[in-house]
Amino acid sequence: MKDYLVRGIVESKNCRVFACQTTELLEVARKKHGLWPIASAALGRMMSATLMMGAMNKNHEKMTITINGGGPIGSMIASTNSDGKIKAFVANPEVHYTYNDTGKLAVGVAVGKEGTLQVIKDMGLKEPFVGTVPLQSGEIGDDFSYYFMVSEQIPSVVSLGVLVNDTNEILSSGGFIIQLLPDASEEDIEYIENKMKDFPAVSSLIHEGKKPEDILKMLFDDVDILESQDLSFECDCSKDKMSGALMTVGKDEIQAMIDEDHGCEMRCHFCNTAYQFSEDELKELLKQMK
Repeated sequence: MKDYLVRGIVESKNCRVFACQTTELLEVARKKHGLWPIASAALGRMMSATLMMGAMNKNHEKMTITINGGGPIGSMIASTNSDGKIKAFVANPEVHYTYNDTGKLAVGVAVGKEGTLQVIKDMGLKEPFVGTVPLQSGEIGDDFSYYFMVSEQIPSVVSLGVLVNDTNEILSSGGFIIQLLPDASEEDIEYIENKMKDFPAVSSLIHEGKKPEDILKMLFDDVDILESQDLSFECDCSKDKMSGALMTVGKDEIQAMIDEDHGCEMRCHFCNTAYQFSEDELKELLKQMK
Protein backbone atom coordinates (compact mmCIF):
# COMPACT_ATOMS: atom_id res chain seq x y z
CA MET A 1 0.00 0.00 0.00
CA LYS A 2 1.36 3.42 -0.96
CA ASP A 3 2.61 5.75 1.73
CA TYR A 4 0.56 8.89 2.27
CA LEU A 5 -0.64 11.31 4.90
CA VAL A 6 -3.97 12.95 5.59
CA ARG A 7 -4.81 16.25 7.25
CA GLY A 8 -8.13 16.92 8.92
CA ILE A 9 -10.08 18.97 11.43
CA VAL A 10 -12.40 18.00 14.28
CA GLU A 11 -14.64 21.00 14.86
CA SER A 12 -16.54 19.41 17.76
CA LYS A 13 -13.29 18.97 19.72
CA ASN A 14 -11.48 22.11 18.51
CA CYS A 15 -8.42 20.36 17.16
CA ARG A 16 -6.62 19.68 13.90
CA VAL A 17 -5.22 16.26 13.11
CA PHE A 18 -2.63 14.59 10.90
CA ALA A 19 -1.92 10.91 10.27
CA CYS A 20 0.54 9.13 8.01
CA GLN A 21 1.77 5.78 6.83
CA THR A 22 5.51 5.64 6.05
CA THR A 23 6.20 1.89 5.77
CA GLU A 24 7.52 1.80 2.22
CA LEU A 25 9.68 4.91 2.42
CA LEU A 26 11.29 3.63 5.63
CA GLU A 27 12.04 0.32 3.90
CA VAL A 28 13.77 2.31 1.13
CA ALA A 29 15.81 4.20 3.77
CA ARG A 30 16.63 0.90 5.54
CA LYS A 31 18.07 -0.61 2.37
CA LYS A 32 19.98 2.52 1.35
CA HIS A 33 21.59 3.01 4.77
CA GLY A 34 21.79 -0.59 6.04
CA LEU A 35 19.72 0.33 9.10
CA TRP A 36 19.59 -2.07 12.02
CA PRO A 37 16.15 -2.34 13.73
CA ILE A 38 16.79 0.34 16.36
CA ALA A 39 17.98 2.81 13.71
CA SER A 40 14.92 1.96 11.59
CA ALA A 41 12.65 2.60 14.57
CA ALA A 42 14.29 5.93 15.44
CA LEU A 43 14.57 7.23 11.87
CA GLY A 44 11.08 6.00 10.95
CA ARG A 45 9.50 7.86 13.88
CA MET A 46 11.48 10.99 13.03
CA MET A 47 10.55 10.89 9.33
CA SER A 48 6.84 10.42 10.13
CA ALA A 49 6.88 13.44 12.45
CA THR A 50 8.87 15.51 9.94
CA LEU A 51 6.48 14.74 7.08
CA MET A 52 3.44 15.65 9.20
CA MET A 53 5.15 18.88 10.24
CA GLY A 54 5.80 19.53 6.55
CA ALA A 55 2.06 19.22 5.92
CA MET A 56 1.50 22.05 8.41
CA ASN A 57 3.48 24.41 6.16
CA LYS A 58 1.31 26.10 3.58
CA ASN A 59 4.13 27.43 1.41
CA HIS A 60 6.14 24.27 0.81
CA GLU A 61 9.08 25.72 2.66
CA LYS A 62 12.19 23.62 3.21
CA MET A 63 12.46 22.12 6.67
CA THR A 64 15.41 20.31 8.22
CA ILE A 65 15.19 18.58 11.58
CA THR A 66 18.20 17.40 13.57
CA ILE A 67 18.12 15.22 16.66
CA ASN A 68 21.26 14.55 18.64
CA GLY A 69 20.82 13.13 22.11
CA GLY A 70 24.42 12.11 22.73
CA GLY A 71 23.50 8.41 22.42
CA PRO A 72 25.35 5.74 20.38
CA ILE A 73 23.18 6.32 17.30
CA GLY A 74 24.66 9.83 16.92
CA SER A 75 23.00 12.61 14.94
CA MET A 76 19.84 12.01 12.94
CA ILE A 77 18.85 14.44 10.21
CA ALA A 78 15.67 14.56 8.11
CA SER A 79 14.89 17.11 5.42
CA THR A 80 11.74 17.83 3.38
CA ASN A 81 10.44 20.58 1.11
CA SER A 82 6.95 19.96 2.54
CA ASP A 83 6.06 18.24 -0.76
CA GLY A 84 5.74 14.71 0.62
CA LYS A 85 9.32 13.84 -0.30
CA ILE A 86 11.87 13.27 2.44
CA LYS A 87 15.54 12.36 2.80
CA ALA A 88 17.19 11.34 6.06
CA PHE A 89 20.08 9.51 7.69
CA VAL A 90 21.50 8.41 11.04
CA ALA A 91 25.19 8.77 11.84
CA ASN A 92 25.52 5.22 13.20
CA PRO A 93 22.92 2.80 11.80
CA GLU A 94 24.49 -0.30 13.38
CA VAL A 95 23.50 -0.20 17.04
CA HIS A 96 21.08 -2.44 18.92
CA TYR A 97 19.39 -2.08 22.32
CA THR A 98 16.24 -3.58 23.81
CA TYR A 99 14.50 -2.92 27.13
CA ASN A 100 15.06 -5.85 29.51
CA ASP A 101 11.53 -5.86 30.92
CA THR A 102 9.59 -5.69 27.63
CA GLY A 103 12.08 -6.81 24.98
CA LYS A 104 11.01 -3.81 22.89
CA LEU A 105 13.48 -1.70 20.91
CA ALA A 106 15.08 0.83 23.26
CA VAL A 107 14.98 3.87 20.99
CA GLY A 108 15.46 6.29 23.90
CA VAL A 109 18.67 4.51 24.94
CA ALA A 110 20.08 4.54 21.41
CA VAL A 111 19.18 8.19 20.77
CA GLY A 112 19.97 9.46 24.27
CA LYS A 113 18.44 12.54 25.89
CA GLU A 114 21.48 14.69 26.62
CA GLY A 115 20.98 16.91 23.61
CA THR A 116 18.49 18.75 21.45
CA LEU A 117 15.82 18.58 18.77
CA GLN A 118 16.32 21.41 16.29
CA VAL A 119 13.90 22.54 13.58
CA ILE A 120 15.10 24.85 10.78
CA LYS A 121 12.44 26.27 8.45
CA ASP A 122 13.57 28.19 5.39
CA MET A 123 10.66 30.52 4.68
CA GLY A 124 12.44 32.47 1.95
CA LEU A 125 13.32 35.29 4.34
CA LYS A 126 16.83 36.57 5.02
CA GLU A 127 17.17 34.36 8.08
CA PRO A 128 15.55 30.94 8.50
CA PHE A 129 13.38 30.17 11.54
CA VAL A 130 15.31 28.04 14.04
CA GLY A 131 13.62 26.37 17.01
CA THR A 132 15.66 24.27 19.44
CA VAL A 133 14.46 22.38 22.52
CA PRO A 134 16.19 19.96 24.91
CA LEU A 135 15.28 16.32 24.36
CA GLN A 136 12.87 14.88 26.92
CA SER A 137 13.23 11.13 26.42
CA GLY A 138 14.89 10.37 23.08
CA GLU A 139 11.82 8.29 22.20
CA ILE A 140 11.04 10.92 19.50
CA GLY A 141 7.24 11.27 20.00
CA ASP A 142 7.56 12.93 23.44
CA ASP A 143 10.31 15.14 22.10
CA PHE A 144 8.16 16.47 19.23
CA SER A 145 5.26 17.07 21.65
CA TYR A 146 7.59 19.12 23.82
CA TYR A 147 8.87 21.04 20.77
CA PHE A 148 5.32 22.01 19.73
CA MET A 149 4.49 23.12 23.26
CA VAL A 150 7.64 25.16 23.91
CA SER A 151 8.62 26.46 20.48
CA GLU A 152 5.21 26.94 18.84
CA GLN A 153 2.95 27.14 21.94
CA ILE A 154 0.60 24.48 20.53
CA PRO A 155 -0.42 21.66 22.92
CA SER A 156 -0.01 18.48 20.84
CA VAL A 157 -0.28 14.72 21.10
CA VAL A 158 2.38 13.03 18.93
CA SER A 159 2.11 9.25 18.49
CA LEU A 160 4.74 7.52 16.33
CA GLY A 161 5.57 3.88 15.75
CA VAL A 162 7.60 1.39 13.73
CA LEU A 163 7.34 -2.39 13.60
CA VAL A 164 10.38 -4.37 12.38
CA ASN A 165 10.44 -8.15 11.77
CA ASP A 166 13.17 -10.70 12.64
CA THR A 167 14.96 -10.18 9.32
CA ASN A 168 15.05 -6.38 9.83
CA GLU A 169 12.35 -5.63 7.21
CA ILE A 170 9.87 -2.87 7.99
CA LEU A 171 6.39 -4.27 8.72
CA SER A 172 4.76 -0.92 9.48
CA SER A 173 5.63 2.70 10.16
CA GLY A 174 3.57 5.81 10.72
CA GLY A 175 1.96 8.08 13.25
CA PHE A 176 -0.56 10.77 14.07
CA ILE A 177 -0.55 14.25 15.59
CA ILE A 178 -3.46 15.95 17.40
CA GLN A 179 -3.10 19.70 17.90
CA LEU A 180 -5.45 21.78 20.03
CA LEU A 181 -6.84 24.94 18.46
CA PRO A 182 -7.05 28.19 20.51
CA ASP A 183 -10.78 27.62 21.28
CA ALA A 184 -10.22 24.20 22.87
CA SER A 185 -12.04 23.72 26.18
CA GLU A 186 -11.23 21.63 29.25
CA GLU A 187 -13.79 19.10 27.98
CA ASP A 188 -11.97 18.82 24.66
CA ILE A 189 -8.66 18.22 26.44
CA GLU A 190 -10.25 15.65 28.74
CA TYR A 191 -11.79 13.79 25.79
CA ILE A 192 -8.40 13.55 24.03
CA GLU A 193 -6.60 12.48 27.22
CA ASN A 194 -9.15 9.73 27.87
CA LYS A 195 -9.02 8.58 24.24
CA MET A 196 -5.23 8.24 24.39
CA LYS A 197 -5.18 6.20 27.62
CA ASP A 198 -5.95 2.81 26.06
CA PHE A 199 -5.38 3.64 22.40
CA PRO A 200 -3.55 0.86 20.54
CA ALA A 201 0.01 1.32 19.25
CA VAL A 202 -0.10 3.12 15.90
CA SER A 203 2.43 0.65 14.40
CA SER A 204 0.10 -2.27 15.26
CA LEU A 205 -2.91 -0.52 13.70
CA ILE A 206 -1.02 0.11 10.44
CA HIS A 207 0.28 -3.48 10.43
CA GLU A 208 -3.34 -4.69 10.77
CA GLY A 209 -4.21 -2.75 7.61
CA LYS A 210 -5.69 0.40 9.11
CA LYS A 211 -5.26 3.45 6.87
CA PRO A 212 -4.31 6.90 8.22
CA GLU A 213 -7.91 8.12 7.91
CA ASP A 214 -9.18 4.96 9.71
CA ILE A 215 -6.92 5.76 12.66
CA LEU A 216 -8.24 9.34 12.84
CA LYS A 217 -11.82 8.02 12.73
CA MET A 218 -11.03 5.70 15.64
CA LEU A 219 -9.97 8.81 17.58
CA PHE A 220 -12.77 11.13 16.39
CA ASP A 221 -15.79 9.68 14.57
CA ASP A 222 -16.69 13.12 13.20
CA VAL A 223 -13.27 14.00 11.79
CA ASP A 224 -13.40 15.95 8.52
CA ILE A 225 -10.53 14.86 6.22
CA LEU A 226 -9.40 17.92 4.24
CA GLU A 227 -6.62 16.57 2.04
CA SER A 228 -4.15 13.77 1.44
CA GLN A 229 -0.57 13.76 0.15
CA ASP A 230 1.60 10.96 -1.27
CA LEU A 231 4.86 10.35 0.59
CA SER A 232 8.22 8.98 -0.59
CA PHE A 233 11.90 8.76 0.31
CA GLU A 234 13.64 10.77 -2.42
CA CYS A 235 16.97 12.54 -2.48
CA ASP A 236 17.72 15.52 -4.70
CA CYS A 237 21.47 14.93 -4.84
CA SER A 238 23.30 15.01 -8.19
CA LYS A 239 26.81 14.93 -9.58
CA ASP A 240 26.60 18.71 -10.15
CA LYS A 241 25.79 19.30 -6.48
CA MET A 242 28.65 16.99 -5.47
CA SER A 243 30.99 18.98 -7.75
CA GLY A 244 29.99 22.12 -5.88
CA ALA A 245 30.66 20.43 -2.54
CA LEU A 246 34.01 19.17 -3.82
CA MET A 247 35.08 22.69 -4.78
CA THR A 248 34.65 23.82 -1.18
CA VAL A 249 37.48 21.55 0.05
CA GLY A 250 40.07 23.77 -1.68
CA LYS A 251 42.58 23.49 -4.50
CA ASP A 252 45.33 21.78 -2.50
CA GLU A 253 43.02 18.97 -1.40
CA ILE A 254 41.76 18.39 -4.96
CA GLN A 255 45.35 18.41 -6.29
CA ALA A 256 46.23 15.78 -3.70
CA MET A 257 43.31 13.61 -4.91
CA ILE A 258 44.69 13.90 -8.45
CA ASP A 259 48.31 13.15 -7.48
CA GLU A 260 47.69 10.39 -4.96
CA ASP A 261 44.42 8.69 -5.90
CA HIS A 262 43.95 9.76 -9.56
CA GLY A 263 40.28 10.47 -8.80
CA CYS A 264 37.87 10.36 -5.89
CA GLU A 265 34.48 9.12 -4.70
CA MET A 266 31.88 11.36 -3.07
CA ARG A 267 28.99 9.77 -1.20
CA CYS A 268 25.69 11.47 -0.34
CA HIS A 269 24.90 11.32 3.40
CA PHE A 270 21.16 11.32 2.79
CA CYS A 271 20.83 8.44 0.31
CA ASN A 272 24.27 6.79 0.24
CA THR A 273 24.61 7.23 -3.54
CA ALA A 274 28.27 7.24 -4.60
CA TYR A 275 29.58 9.61 -7.28
CA GLN A 276 32.90 8.89 -9.00
CA PHE A 277 35.14 11.70 -10.21
CA SER A 278 37.95 10.80 -12.62
CA GLU A 279 41.35 12.47 -12.68
CA ASP A 280 40.29 14.50 -15.73
CA GLU A 281 37.08 15.65 -14.03
CA LEU A 282 39.05 16.81 -11.00
CA LYS A 283 41.46 18.71 -13.26
CA GLU A 284 38.46 20.40 -14.90
CA LEU A 285 37.18 21.44 -11.44
CA LEU A 286 40.57 22.96 -10.66
CA LYS A 287 40.39 25.02 -13.84
CA GLN A 288 36.96 26.36 -12.82
CA MET A 289 38.37 27.41 -9.44
CA LYS A 290 41.16 29.56 -10.90
